[in-house]
Amino acid sequence: MKGECLFQVGSAINGPGQVKMAWQKSSGNHLAIVGSNKVVSIVNRRGEQMTDAVIPLQGTCTSLDWDADGDVLAIAQDTNTIILLWIAASREVIKLDTGMNKGGEVITLMLWARSSHMLAVGTNKGNLLLYNHANRRKVSILGKHAKKITCGAWSVDNYIALGSEDKSLSVSNSEGDTVRHTTLRDEPHNIQFSMPHEQSALRTPVTMVLGDKNLFLYDMDDTDSPLELTFQPTYGALMAYAWHARGVMMLGFKNGFLIVISLDKEKIGHELFHSHNHKDYLSAFSICRAINQVATSGDSCVKIHDLSELKDLYSIIDIDEDMGALDQLDWEPSGQLLSVSTQKGNVLTYLVKLPMLGAVFGTRVAFLSSLRQITLINNVEEEPPISFDVPVEPSFVSLGPFNFAVGMNDRAWIYELDEDGPPRELTERSYLGNVSEMHFNGSYAAVLIEGKLEMHLIDESLDFKDSYESRDSGPSRDSWSYPTRGQVDCNDSVTCLGLTQDFLVFATGSGVLYYFVMEDWNLMTDYTHLVGIVKLFPNVSATRVVFIDEKSDGYLYNAVSITAIELPSFPPNVSGVLWDNWPLDKHIFVVFDETSVYTYVHFRDSITGPACKLAGVTKLPFGYKPVMLYNGEVSCQTLSGKLQVIKLISHNYQDDQDLTEPELKASLKKSIQLSRLKDAWTFASALDNKSCWAELANAALEHLDIELAIRVFQFLGDVAMVYTLQQIRDIEDRNLFVGYVATCTGSYDLAQELFLMSSNPNAALEMRRDLLQWDQALHLAKTLAPEQLPYISKEYAQQLEFTGDYANALLHYEKGIQNNTSNGETHNLVCREGISRMAIKTGDIRRGITTAQAINTKQLFIECAAILQDMKSYQEAGSLYERAECWDKAASVYIKMKNWSKVGKLMDRVSSSKLRGQYAKAREADGHYQQAALSYESAKEYNNAIRVYLDHLKQPDEAVRIVRETSSTTGAKMVAKFFQDIGDFPSALQFLVLSMCNEEAYTMAEAHNQMELYAEVIGGDASPEDYLRIADHFESKADHFNAGLFFFKAKEYGKALDHLLACPTSLHPQGDNIDMAINVVGECKHEGLNQQLNDYLMGDTDGIPKDAKYLFRLYMAMEQYREAARTATLIAREDQAAGNYRNAHDVLFNMYIELRKQGIRIP
Repeated sequence: MKGECLFQVGSAINGPGQVKMAWQKSSGNHLAIVGSNKVVSIVNRRGEQMTDAVIPLQGTCTSLDWDADGDVLAIAQDTNTIILLWIAASREVIKLDTGMNKGGEVITLMLWARSSHMLAVGTNKGNLLLYNHANRRKVSILGKHAKKITCGAWSVDNYIALGSEDKSLSVSNSEGDTVRHTTLRDEPHNIQFSMPHEQSALRTPVTMVLGDKNLFLYDMDDTDSPLELTFQPTYGALMAYAWHARGVMMLGFKNGFLIVISLDKEKIGHELFHSHNHKDYLSAFSICRAINQVATSGDSCVKIHDLSELKDLYSIIDIDEDMGALDQLDWEPSGQLLSVSTQKGNVLTYLVKLPMLGAVFGTRVAFLSSLRQITLINNVEEEPPISFDVPVEPSFVSLGPFNFAVGMNDRAWIYELDEDGPPRELTERSYLGNVSEMHFNGSYAAVLIEGKLEMHLIDESLDFKDSYESRDSGPSRDSWSYPTRGQVDCNDSVTCLGLTQDFLVFATGSGVLYYFVMEDWNLMTDYTHLVGIVKLFPNVSATRVVFIDEKSDGYLYNAVSITAIELPSFPPNVSGVLWDNWPLDKHIFVVFDETSVYTYVHFRDSITGPACKLAGVTKLPFGYKPVMLYNGEVSCQTLSGKLQVIKLISHNYQDDQDLTEPELKASLKKSIQLSRLKDAWTFASALDNKSCWAELANAALEHLDIELAIRVFQFLGDVAMVYTLQQIRDIEDRNLFVGYVATCTGSYDLAQELFLMSSNPNAALEMRRDLLQWDQALHLAKTLAPEQLPYISKEYAQQLEFTGDYANALLHYEKGIQNNTSNGETHNLVCREGISRMAIKTGDIRRGITTAQAINTKQLFIECAAILQDMKSYQEAGSLYERAECWDKAASVYIKMKNWSKVGKLMDRVSSSKLRGQYAKAREADGHYQQAALSYESAKEYNNAIRVYLDHLKQPDEAVRIVRETSSTTGAKMVAKFFQDIGDFPSALQFLVLSMCNEEAYTMAEAHNQMELYAEVIGGDASPEDYLRIADHFESKADHFNAGLFFFKAKEYGKALDHLLACPTSLHPQGDNIDMAINVVGECKHEGLNQQLNDYLMGDTDGIPKDAKYLFRLYMAMEQYREAARTATLIAREDQAAGNYRNAHDVLFNMYIELRKQGIRIP
């Protein structure tokens, strides 16, 4: 921001050289200036010199200061000790004789107190005068200091600290009594007390500059430990300093440096901020706490920082070098104006901060762009801005469709807007009091004047008929006021108002909201609030009004339904409210305070009725004041007198499809919050996420947009919800319709409330029944459908039974019994069955069994028996199981009772092997072994049956039978052990093998010379290792045939052939050993073994040729079919010769078949 120079008081008036200046405290209406021309000039805020406020001096002005209220300007000069007091109200000058005029004594210090009318005057002799302007009392204190008093400061509680050339500091009270005095090492300058809000008597430090470079801190509570801070030599001389915040001080140095240091004990002297603000020099700096800013001067410019963020430069004001080197700075109290003096006698005043005055109508904005300049702008319709001057610095601005007004105090200047140029002044009007609000419509102006309302024609030359058609010759429509003449209750003051084309809306301190109908010219009392209403903001048609009450709570009033709803999360210090001017967002408005903008969305209809929700909070930049809202963009007035547009966070989303998934989700959420469901559909489509579609569907239901909800649920494939919504969308009864929608969203209490107010209250009962909420259903049925009570009681009882509340279930089953059984036999049967079960559950077993027997159904018997079984009432449970023909369950219960007689009677009907096994165990335990064995066998617990037969009944035949039938390995072990115990080793051996105990069986066979039997029993199911072990045994016994047999089974073909050929012929006259040898060679197909056997058969081994049939068999085994054919021919010839024609035929025929099979030519 670049400050605007409002006015300049040059050296022609002030004279060359340095100038003293002082803004009037409190009001800031006047600026006092005095220069080398020795004339005090007082100018107003526009720089206009007041002709009756020119004060000539006899000497050079040494001090110039306003009192705390700005009522009196005190002027001291170096030629005498008389102080001139200029009274602002009367414009007169009073001479105050200090009486200190002896021996060349002159005034060197003059200071007004900060919070009273006390004036302190110090002289070059060290004397002090305290003057109370309120009572004209003067107190002289001689010798306060030994030398010239050079500096001083007042505290807020009227203590004064003085510094002197005698290098001392004194602190005195308002009576001049010294309360502290200390000697310093150097002459002090620029004494200050700490910040006002931290001040308390004798409990704050006094600071001063010592020797132009050091900062001295004197704590009046700890006078023995003063603190002195030194700074870097590069900073230069310490020109000025000021308390910035608690424990923080700002300092300006001659070489252009601005720093902020901490004075906390833990971080004393630590630099918090450092800036080389000016390259060559810094002449002064000044803090304005009204706007929280600091200004520094130097290098032909003034730089302004915001104290809340010193790193950011708020403004730079460039000053022409011809004006002279910059000297001093002084803020106008409100911070709007800043005056700068130069060493050539010039004073320049700049506009730094404008009053935030503005008005809006539709999208057109009028705002204060300078102290006496108004700018009209319409950025939405892209109209060029129009700026024009007004005759006053206005305190209010108003804008209507055709008119514009500014005003202050009791006067207003009304203008007529011109489409082609600046507004034309229409009239100047005075009212009977100060105007606080003014509003326009097409024809009338409504004005709030000190609690009273006046409405009048804007242009009184026009007749009211030009704006509103008169239907009768009623009262004059030129003007209207409230309270009206003769009204009894005149103490009810108007606090706020709003004006639209059709309505004047205003509120009173008693909380009454009034509507004045322009067409009927009639006042209506629309709404009475609990407390007073202080602000109101109607929309463009006044059908909705946001108002704020005395408790700072906000409400939205609906003029159609005459209801008000409280706004949620309403901020406590609201400055204003803006309705959105975008045609599609008429339901959106914002409220704002100094720091934030709060976006609210008004839902005219929803499942909960009209509602308002907070959609977002947007941070306001410092110094921004919202004036107009359009499509989520807020036009804000700034301190620089311009308009800036900010985007609301609630509207800060894009409809671009090229967004990331998080951005799309955030946009979906915001569009739903703003009730922009069409935009939400776009984002949900882009996301294509089930949860996002569900969120949109819920929003559509909540806002009663059924068509959109149906589309979303169709997209989700939720057939049930689509069908439901299609069924209810044409319901005309709103309460019934919204009740069904609330049911779909899970708002069941709301749905019940709506159903009960609808034309079908039974829907509430149906809903509670569907939800299984039986307490509520029973309560509703008592009044809505008493005939349904038995059925609801039955269903409730069933739920209670399921949850385990048996006593209440029994109660509701009993309530469910209908006396009229013509239509409720099945219903009553269910209730009686429930009574039977619940009677047993609650301990009334006899009643439960009696009821069950009376009903006489198998299922009920089973249910009751199960309950009794759980209750360990086994006798009754078994009896009911028998009635239900559940023999297994009955037997199980009787087994638990050890009622074996009952079990025995049922055992033929029992199908459960487990129960039979349990019965067998019980019989065995009781010594009834035969029954136990039979029961074990029927239960297919064969091992237990074998055990009983062997151990108790000594019936091995039965055990062997079971083992052979079942092939039980464990049973075979038990039988083997039994035979082993009685010495029947062959039998034991067989069952050991059967039980897969081959190792144990081998050991037994070897020990008892039963290897042949072992070998026979083991058969072909043993492993090669077992065969090899048997073969080794027979080899050791020289049993060549068995050794060869088992070597053959062990695949040891060489050893097998050797042993088989070694068999004595006498032991094997049939040649079975040779046949076995042929099988060995035929299986292994080993050429060496083939040759070995062939040599044996040809007699090459023992000289005895063997029968040719063996050679034929060898050839066949080795698949040497040609050799086999020749051998077969020889054999056949021998058989023919011997007369064995049959054998010869068989040999040749078989050979013929084999040769044909192998595809070999028949010889």
